[in-house]
Amino acid sequence: MKHIVVIGTGGTIASRWQGSGYAAEAAGSEVLALAAIPEGVEVRVVDLFTVNSSQLTTAHQLRLLRTVHEVLGDPAVDGVVVTHGTDTMEESAFFLDLYHADQRPVVFTGAQMPLDTVDGDAAGNLYDALLAAATGRDTGVLIVFGGLVHAARGTLKKHTLDAQAFADPSGKPLGRVKFGEVAWASRLPARPEPLPLPDAVTSIPRVDIVTHHVDADPVLFEAAVGAGAQGVVLVGTGAGNATPQFVRAVARAVEAGVLVALSTRVAAGPVAPLYTGGGAVDLAEAGAVLTGTLRAGQARIAVLAGLLSATGPAEQTAQLRRIVAAAPALETAAL
Repeated sequence: MKHIVVIGTGGTIASRWQGSGYAAEAAGSEVLALAAIPEGVEVRVVDLFTVNSSQLTTAHQLRLLRTVHEVLGDPAVDGVVVTHGTDTMEESAFFLDLYHADQRPVVFTGAQMPLDTVDGDAAGNLYDALLAAATGRDTGVLIVFGGLVHAARGTLKKHTLDAQAFADPSGKPLGRVKFGEVAWASRLPARPEPLPLPDAVTSIPRVDIVTHHVDADPVLFEAAVGAGAQGVVLVGTGAGNATPQFVRAVARAVEAGVLVALSTRVAAGPVAPLYTGGGAVDLAEAGAVLTGTLRAGQARIAVLAGLLSATGPAEQTAQLRRIVAAAPALETAAL
């Protein structure tokens, strides 16, 4: 038998109608009762918390991280499934992936339709996640949703309502669930060196996201710094571009010890130092760290992890560079 632990955190998969909208309220055992259990799999449920994932905090994510590591401290456990809301699943999954050193998989899944929806997607997604957790090895943290298996890094929610809600715009799936089996790709992700688990923190660093657009100025960027942000993600246009005013604001922030990352609002492709005149060339020179194919939410998680795992601006910047430069998933065969 494969022993899988399901950790419940809420989300749509645990939601019921509240009279004016849906909200997470069901326990993990209620969610699990919807799904068939794959043959040869034994499941234990841990109810961690039950919230809509739009309400998650870093404190929730740290609690989840430590719980997963505690669960995997039992050698009898073969894998972990985390049921999670789709709104911030990409952030929590990537956060856990940065610290995941175990060969056993941690699989995130959820639903686009609430718990009691007739012909909803909760049961199928949970069954597929249990399969992936029981059969995967050295895959890192995964998102299993809509019949596809994705690496956590680079995967984001691509559609608000569609059942196949997740994708890596710059990569390919790692597997596909077919006829009750996971068809894994011929090559799986290269696993970067995991970060050490963060110590207990009395103060969680504030990390904000600011987006560039036509007519944008650095007022919101500077407001974030003024509000005490220790890290800021600037979401540029194109390959990571803004204006000379943003360049000056970034330089001042970096000089003050703020960790600044540069992402892009474009769906796919890496941030690249191609343009001057306020572009990524100048922003990088001002001290912003380019985040490759990480989009805003996961870029923020990378900054947060850099702040939690190093002390002092120089060490934190070096740590962030290591995080964003970590080997991505290898090119996978067509599925």
